[in-house]
Amino acid sequence: MNQDQVKGRVEQAKGNVKEVAGKVMNDRDLEAEGQVDQATGKVQAGYGDAKEKAKDTARDIAKDVVKDR
Repeated sequence: MNQDQVKGRVEQAKGNVKEVAGKVMNDRDLEAEGQVDQATGKVQAGYGDAKEKAKDTARDIAKDVVKDR
């Protein structure tokens, strides 16, 4: 797990808390802010997931190249 994955998931959780708090307190601004934070976190986590997948793929290719020698 890389830093982008962790930060993204933390941002999603933080956004969820804000959204729920906004609903409970009937604060539409806080609710919207929470939704934005969740979306931002989802994008960052997705970027981290893609980086991790690329790293794994590169590692697999390198192993295949070394194995074939």
